[in-house]
Amino acid sequence: MKSTILFLACAFAAGTAYAQIDTVSYPEQRKQVLELLHRAGPGTEKSCGDLIAVGPKGDLSLSRKEWSAVQSKEQVVFKSVQIVPGTEIVRVYDGTAAVVNFLADVALKVDGKDLRLKVRRLEVYHKTPTGWCMVAGQGTQVDEAMFPVKTP
Repeated sequence: MKSTILFLACAFAAGTAYAQIDTVSYPEQRKQVLELLHRAGPGTEKSCGDLIAVGPKGDLSLSRKEWSAVQSKEQVVFKSVQIVPGTEIVRVYDGTAAVVNFLADVALKVDGKDLRLKVRRLEVYHKTPTGWCMVAGQGTQVDEAMFPVKTP
């Protein structure tokens, strides 16, 4: 009985240690992803063409070309996407994959109407021989009336 309890305690402790947030590994790769993220803007290509993306109306696209066509058809025009400073979180895995989260201030036009909103973005990047490419992305509008955004 004591050995079972000891085993479970060790297993729990090992699992807990494994789940800690890693904010220091792969500093060079983290820097590269952040540079790509900050120099990108509307019309800037971050993907290498192969992309799984969820658009602002919940539409699913399986390439950058398909995503662009859907946004054009739905009359969605991104005017600006500004990262809210200090909200970027980058986690790098094995030096070849990165998961990025940030808050963005977005200005867009939908069906001829101008909108400004806050969007929490989640993007996934893969390192190729030529550099980092976004391979997946999705944004969720933050309802600031219900959940006011507090920035650092």
